[in-house]
Amino acid sequence: MRAVRIHEHGGLDKLVIEEVAVPEPGPGEVRVRLRAAGLNHLDLWVRRGVPGHNFPLPLIPGCDGAGSVDTVGTGVKRWKEGDNVVLAPGLSCGTCALCLAGQDQLCASYGILGETRDGTNASCVVVPERNLMAKPTNLGFAEAAAFPLTFLTAWHMLSARARLRPGETVLVHAAGSGVSSAAIQMAAVLGARIIATAGSPEKLERARSLGADHVIDYRAQDFVAEVKALTARRGVDVVFDHVGQDTFSGSLRCLAKGGRYVFCGATSGFEMVADFRPVFFKSLSVLGSTMGSQGELRLLRDLVEDGRLKPAVDSVMPLDRIADAHGRLERREAFGKIVLSIDSDPEHP
Repeated sequence: MRAVRIHEHGGLDKLVIEEVAVPEPGPGEVRVRLRAAGLNHLDLWVRRGVPGHNFPLPLIPGCDGAGSVDTVGTGVKRWKEGDNVVLAPGLSCGTCALCLAGQDQLCASYGILGETRDGTNASCVVVPERNLMAKPTNLGFAEAAAFPLTFLTAWHMLSARARLRPGETVLVHAAGSGVSSAAIQMAAVLGARIIATAGSPEKLERARSLGADHVIDYRAQDFVAEVKALTARRGVDVVFDHVGQDTFSGSLRCLAKGGRYVFCGATSGFEMVADFRPVFFKSLSVLGSTMGSQGELRLLRDLVEDGRLKPAVDSVMPLDRIADAHGRLERREAFGKIVLSIDSDPEHP
């Protein structure tokens, strides 16, 4: 089968398309013939490499995917050949105390497709049967491949970690990203007032269309001053972030008393420096978050099928243009998710 593989870390030239053996499912596993694969910022980290972290190279990247069941391993009863499915990207043992308590993202053996085992940038992928969900019937394969990782991340950040409540105000940074475009919709579902930042008029308008009540152009405006003006100097209850270094200090200054700063990454840099006096004077919380539980993802799948949430797809590119897709994401040109088409028609059910 055709697959993108990373043999060594580095630039776009390290994304190599080659022929590899079709994987065979073991007991309790399912092989999925992929129609589409969503691109995430994690794919950039896997390609570039992370100091101090060892990826199992050579590796097929890709966390999200949607397609049809191709064959099933022994003991699989729920799925059959031809079922249209979407993949849950998180991998855990399924049997430890944390997994059984619905906190599988904290499992000691937790991993992610395309990071700890071969992922979805290929014709086929093999996953445990519990990592499959029925594809929402109202989505094509491209849209279905665009929601799992970012929707799960955003929902866990807002509902489980920050505990956003109806009537509260949330500041969502970098509205054009996949995770932030999801967070805007989720904050609206949760009944919050939403302030979103973005770096272009086009992205600001898209943020409004997803449910943002107020928007701030962070390239042309001081987002701290704008937030203070919009909240009569009170500040926001929650800051939703994944930018990190460039936004951390200002974000703390945006928070109201008892406010919560929640973040799932630091794409602008990990050296996050700030005056921490407001943290104890105003009883602020700084909350890290990674992924979420299988139970949360299945709730989100139902909200998507009900039409209450909808993945924002920036563009669909063929697998042959994997380097262009990485480049577009790296340059922050996208609004929402970039999706790779694995076959010729991934947008239709």
